[in-house]
Amino acid sequence: MSKKKVLIVTQEMLPYTEQSLIAEIARKLPQYIQENGMEIRVLMPRFGVINERRHRLHEVVRLSGMNIIVDDDDYPLIIKVASLPEARMQVYFLDNDDFFKRKAVFQDEDGQSYEDNADRMVFFCKGVIETVKKFGWPPDIVHCHGWMTSLIPLYLKTAYKTEPLFQRAKVVYSLYDGTTTYDFGENFAAKASINNLTPEDLGHYQNGSGVVLHHGAIAYADALVVGEEKLAENLQEILAKTDKPVLSAKGEEQMPAFLEFYNSLLEEEVPKH
Repeated sequence: MSKKKVLIVTQEMLPYTEQSLIAEIARKLPQYIQENGMEIRVLMPRFGVINERRHRLHEVVRLSGMNIIVDDDDYPLIIKVASLPEARMQVYFLDNDDFFKRKAVFQDEDGQSYEDNADRMVFFCKGVIETVKKFGWPPDIVHCHGWMTSLIPLYLKTAYKTEPLFQRAKVVYSLYDGTTTYDFGENFAAKASINNLTPEDLGHYQNGSGVVLHHGAIAYADALVVGEEKLAENLQEILAKTDKPVLSAKGEEQMPAFLEFYNSLLEEEVPKH
């Protein structure tokens, strides 16, 4: 029997980015899953804070060379890879000078969010799916960590729903931070659209006063993970009402709980599209 395949998509990961809850879980989880019999791939942005020489990143030429469209402009996608020898694990990085060369992650030195964070997110989420297609690697689980991954559930369940590579994939979305509304401007839907998605398809990501990324991801994901204890009240209300599987695990039991959660999702009958 072939190993089940788990794709981890994360905006942060130790030791490449600073210490955070997302970065810590994204580092521990794939190693644990791999050591317990599953095949994994990890994808994240190649932020400018990541030291390529120290972490020995190098370009994967056979995967690079694609262009990703964001707001009607083409941006080249460069794929790099690094190995974590202690984990026998490779991490793939999505890079583009326009979006990721700056020496910070989401905010400038004055603590202001970058004006193009929406474009960066769209580029990353589209790029992840196209990279996995180039892998030719059909994931059984796609687990997204952080708001920057929040468009992936939408894309997989709409624009890519007939793509054979993702037919059996269960999409899991982890909720970490309480910040759910972002000032991405009125043209967010146009930026995020792909393959003729309608405004209705993106409606879950907007609440009339802003962009609510977590709400959209919750609407399209197959299953959800409570990544930290203090979620915004409106998110807690949504989770209380949903009929989707929800995992909430802390401390030492967290990694075994993830594995059990994955297995329970894989045992479910996969609906036909």
